[in-house]
Amino acid sequence: MPPPMAYNTAMKRSKHSLFRLSPDIEPVRHRRGAAASELVDLLGGTCFEARVIARGARLWKTMIDAGDAIWLGIAGAGIAGGLGGLVIQCIEKGFVDVICTTGAQAYHDLHFAFGLPVKAVSPHADDDELRRRGDTRIYDIGIREKETLEAQDELICRFVRERGAALGAAPLASPHFMMLLGRWVLDRAPHPGKSFVAAAARRGVPVFWDSFTNHSIAMNVTRMELEGFPLRFSPQDDIVLSAALACADHDLGFVELGGGGPKNFIQQTGPTLSQIFGVPYEGASRGIQITTANVREGSLSSCTFGEAVTWGKYEAADEAKLVQIWGEYSAVFPLLAAYVIDRCKARRPRRLFDRMDALGAELRARVARRLARQAPPPPGRRARRRKSAGGKA
Repeated sequence: MPPPMAYNTAMKRSKHSLFRLSPDIEPVRHRRGAAASELVDLLGGTCFEARVIARGARLWKTMIDAGDAIWLGIAGAGIAGGLGGLVIQCIEKGFVDVICTTGAQAYHDLHFAFGLPVKAVSPHADDDELRRRGDTRIYDIGIREKETLEAQDELICRFVRERGAALGAAPLASPHFMMLLGRWVLDRAPHPGKSFVAAAARRGVPVFWDSFTNHSIAMNVTRMELEGFPLRFSPQDDIVLSAALACADHDLGFVELGGGGPKNFIQQTGPTLSQIFGVPYEGASRGIQITTANVREGSLSSCTFGEAVTWGKYEAADEAKLVQIWGEYSAVFPLLAAYVIDRCKARRPRRLFDRMDALGAELRARVARRLARQAPPPPGRRARRRKSAGGKA
């Protein structure tokens, strides 16, 4: 089934009715033993969001086959709920080249690497009783305060103590911090294969945070500063490095799980380059969004592709290249991931982290040269120029 824009164009050019242009709908049947990718194909022959899910899965495959650099935005709490395993598989297959997530997701990812307990619980439990027993929850994900959270906090602090020299005194971009953390997990964790942070470090995938303050990694780093480790972060470096990666020598495809900060961070590379830095750039080529946010309430999470195009975040409002899936990503993402894992050949890792600093330095120099040409002369120089041209200043 062609996307709506292509469909409408075809209708205008054709003398035939809507039915002559459209494929038949037939009752679908599941085949026992069918692969997950076959289920996605089955959905594509039905209707409503099921058909859109199939379009999204095929678009991700197109990104992979076309050689796009694929950025994955991960909002919400899906990693704590076990979806990190699918992210690991996509990293290992070369289907993800850059990640932006919350620091909280990275923090909870490490529970699995270090064997800290995470449980499936009822979302209808007595929360007062949970608090008295030392249990916390993220809807239906149960986490022990002492055995999991406090143990994880101590591990973050241990990392800072052991890697203090490598972390250094200079402000760090979040992907530098996350690469050092991922390598430490590979060295120290009993189950590094359960961590997407470790998988990203192994494959040279930069992992950005959408924020430097609202998560437990940042809170523990602050504690370590009080202990005598003066660690600092640089949000400006994150902006430069992400923009530099975006305008490197490849097309971009964005896969956005949920909305919020991670979605905006990967999309803002377009206006950062074209509007702020003055670098010609048209935005990402292809994108998939999975969200439940109501488009009419004006939030970032609900921002449609068409709206994003007006900001220069995507090249064009081409519905063949942009698929908006209205759904909860813990149900949708496994279908999309299974489809590309089943149908696509593994790609060689781009290892964009290895090129990131050099690309960032090139972009900084390019923007600095442009700003130097545009900068007005100092006040004293302007006065001398007026005096030499007109006699009196």
